[in-house]
Amino acid sequence: MTRSGRSRPLAASPEIAADTRAPFVLASASPRRLALLRQVGLEPSVVIAPEIDETPRKGEVPRVYALRVAVAKTEAVVPKEAGSFVLAADTVVAAGRRILPKADGDAEVERCLKLLSGRRHQVLTALALKPPGKPMRTRVVMTRVAFKVLSPREIAAYVASGEGIGKAGGYAVQGRAEAFVRSINGSYSNVVGLPLYETLALLEGSGWPSGAV
Repeated sequence: MTRSGRSRPLAASPEIAADTRAPFVLASASPRRLALLRQVGLEPSVVIAPEIDETPRKGEVPRVYALRVAVAKTEAVVPKEAGSFVLAADTVVAAGRRILPKADGDAEVERCLKLLSGRRHQVLTALALKPPGKPMRTRVVMTRVAFKVLSPREIAAYVASGEGIGKAGGYAVQGRAEAFVRSINGSYSNVVGLPLYETLALLEGSGWPSGAV
């Protein structure tokens, strides 16, 4: 207190001041993740596509794989963006312990849809955030998705649309494939590619100024 009885404003600590001014970097090549962040008013200062090997290791389970890849993406970008909040994510579609690929062609999209038809599967997104001057923080979010039984005609039409190319599990829930979904238990945005609630909570819990989005 001052002699007049009024509180004197506390000076911000150097770490907090630095964090408040720190840029936000998205370490991702995914246009869907960028669009989701913009949807909630968060515009990255920089977007960098990390160059890493995303090949699953022998016997690697989906959760471990997703977390390993997300951390590797963040670590690949942090040296280039010192003093920034660097966020990366990796989304995996899993049928039991099986990791489904990011479909690179029509045949792979068809194989994925036949496997997912009429059954439940999991979508896991691992988040890896490196705040400036603090240890990396991680989180894995899982959503359960149930597909209806798909007819050969529905599968053929979806394959022909080209929408599943490059998508984990061979489908994009925010497109035509939403008509295949019987139920979703968990975060919808997680299935699109980035769980928004958990991402913002991770940022704010790491020193990102509250209300900055």
